[in-house]
Amino acid sequence: MPDTDKKRMVTITINKNQYQAEEGENLLLVALRLKIDIPHLCYEKSLDSYGSCRLCMVEVVTCKKTEMTPACTVKVYNGLEILTDTPEIIKHRNILFELYLAEAPKSDIIKEMASKYGVTKTRFLKKIVHDDPLLGKCILCGLCVRVCNEIMGTCAINFINRGPFTVINTPFYEHNPDCAGCKACANVCPTKAIVFEDVRQERIMRSWSDTIVPLVTCSSCKKPFAPEKLMKKVQASLDPQIIEDIKDMCPECRRKYFTRREIRRVSIQ
Repeated sequence: MPDTDKKRMVTITINKNQYQAEEGENLLLVALRLKIDIPHLCYEKSLDSYGSCRLCMVEVVTCKKTEMTPACTVKVYNGLEILTDTPEIIKHRNILFELYLAEAPKSDIIKEMASKYGVTKTRFLKKIVHDDPLLGKCILCGLCVRVCNEIMGTCAINFINRGPFTVINTPFYEHNPDCAGCKACANVCPTKAIVFEDVRQERIMRSWSDTIVPLVTCSSCKKPFAPEKLMKKVQASLDPQIIEDIKDMCPECRRKYFTRREIRRVSIQ
């Protein structure tokens, strides 16, 4: 029987060189695998691509005409032809880096990326916000909002205001009890703008209006290790349910528990 799940291999052209790739594969991932340099900030495997950062722009060649589009939104097909370093792409990229240097003047990640492509200063007015909860590092890519809404289903944060006054935070800049303290937002943030702190038995989401999330204390070592709300959500979804003995143990204590149980089992045999 033929393997119907196996993707068809197709031929694509990038910068005049031909390569093999799986049909339907994400072009940005193909380029990265082939060590073809395409800068990017907002791509996240767990989310659908929507090209918000615009840094991964490439030119798709069709009938000798070119159209600029984000590489992360292009699906590979046979005969696809791409250019990644034309004068138009370079000009577009440099302007974007200047804009990001102005939008996130405190981000070392943006500074390093921009410098790699020869952009070390910006002609645009830098955004200065006193007591910025995102430390002057946010580029408004929206990854934190999307992972909170689409993956975690929490909707604890969102965009606020419009135009140059747009920011990301909790509704009305207030403590949001919907926040699970899962850190997913911080994990996907490309500029490391999101700050949180574990203080005793609480996780304080500093960037999100100091929202306080209680932590579960390990029943064995008595150390706090995970957000209470998140633990309840995970445990409720397990089938079969987790055994009662380890229900409130941290991962390290669970490992020790199963190790001791296995040692006892082997000793009895």
